[in-house]
Amino acid sequence: MHNLSPLPQYLIKRYHGWKATSYNENRAWFRRLATEGQRPRAMVISCCDSRVHVTSIFGADSGEFFIHRNIANLVPAYAPDGLQHGTSAAVEYAVAALKVAHLIVVGHTSCGGVAGCHAMCSGAAPELEEKTSFVGRWMDILRPGYDRVKDLPEDDQVPALEREAVLVSLENLMTFPFVRSAVEAGEMSLHGIVHDITEGTLVQAEDGGKRWVSV
Repeated sequence: MHNLSPLPQYLIKRYHGWKATSYNENRAWFRRLATEGQRPRAMVISCCDSRVHVTSIFGADSGEFFIHRNIANLVPAYAPDGLQHGTSAAVEYAVAALKVAHLIVVGHTSCGGVAGCHAMCSGAAPELEEKTSFVGRWMDILRPGYDRVKDLPEDDQVPALEREAVLVSLENLMTFPFVRSAVEAGEMSLHGIVHDITEGTLVQAEDGGKRWVSV
């Protein structure tokens, strides 16, 4: 493969700092993870946004969370069509192979993907309607959420849609037979939260998403 470049120096320095401190101080734990495999208690589906750092928010150690990140923390509906589905594959592995006890969808404020979906669905971003737009086609997952918020006052629509990104994902998760089976058997629980990146607060969905309460 051509046109590959070395890592930036600032990342190399950070790596050496981590190796000399965090790794060396926890060498036995890392080796145990390597030899015994991972046993995460929870899967977290969060946004790619660099401001969302779920391991820091929950003080998680290596091996504790199975994390999948994508644009706007969305989960598509179950679609066993033989094509390539990264998010669905991650969910399948977490539930069927790792048997996580909790599956947590983490949304956040000021989400660019959600804002893009709102602009697309309201007609303000026709470029996202193009078949060639990967972002636009991914944000199609959130169209049902837009339909539920489009009649709210304009200033309330995007914040409401950020919560809908979590709720739509939770609804779609229940279309996966192995997710539904695990939930109904009491082997796994689903959770939906939204992180306010300005205030550092969390709210969680209750009563099927009818209420959002502070954590």
